[in-house]
Amino acid sequence: MGKRNIARTTPFRFVSYVTAAVIAAIMSLNLIPNPAFGLIALGVWVIFPIGLDYIAIKSKWTHELINGKETILVKHGKIMEDNLLQARLTGEELLRELRYKNTFNLADVEFAVMEDTGDINLFLKSDKKPVSPHDLGIKTAPQAEPQTVILDGNILDEPLSSLGVNREWLNIQLETTGVSPDNVFIGQVDSSGDLYLDLFDDSVQLPQPKVKELLYANFEKIQSDLMTFALETKNEAAKKMYSKHAETLDQLMKKLKPYLLR
Repeated sequence: MGKRNIARTTPFRFVSYVTAAVIAAIMSLNLIPNPAFGLIALGVWVIFPIGLDYIAIKSKWTHELINGKETILVKHGKIMEDNLLQARLTGEELLRELRYKNTFNLADVEFAVMEDTGDINLFLKSDKKPVSPHDLGIKTAPQAEPQTVILDGNILDEPLSSLGVNREWLNIQLETTGVSPDNVFIGQVDSSGDLYLDLFDDSVQLPQPKVKELLYANFEKIQSDLMTFALETKNEAAKKMYSKHAETLDQLMKKLKPYLLR
């Protein structure tokens, strides 16, 4: 089976799994007089599908033969009735599958296809798709997967090393929140350095991490201080210097704002 999801397997693989399981069950009950015959049959139903899988990787024709091919159900917003009949789906079943995809209006669907596993995937019309930051021209910070640094009260050193931090940094973060590692069920650190904690004691309320917001607030304070110094000083050279640095910092803050403020 590998790492395939049994709920999304193709009919050919499903039959292969069931047949191999039945043969193994019959052998375990000693219902086959000669165990060698059972081993041969089991070997065929195990090795043969694996061999076909490898052949299917190289041959599109073999892949379509044993797994089938996708079936287009909706094209350019129109239901393909012949393909629907080929897939043995009724109109009500198609609407039900669309509802599974959180699409209740058929008019929103531009394209729909049934995969060889039986799953139906949709492509919505351009004016019905959710708006993304890219569509709005908004820059967002790249994000990596969070690392679990505490699990069942145990500190994990390998995720800490991949983040470029150590136990001392983690202990400082825990001391800031007033939490002991023994009381932490799961602790995760995201790409921005925010530490999320889930405690065994659910009655304890923890402050939400705001590393980016605090950093941006510090930039604002520094920029405000520079403007204040420029207004208060009577030295023209110092006034120009403070004003120049305040303007530079203001431009920097505009570039960092999409990344630091969520």
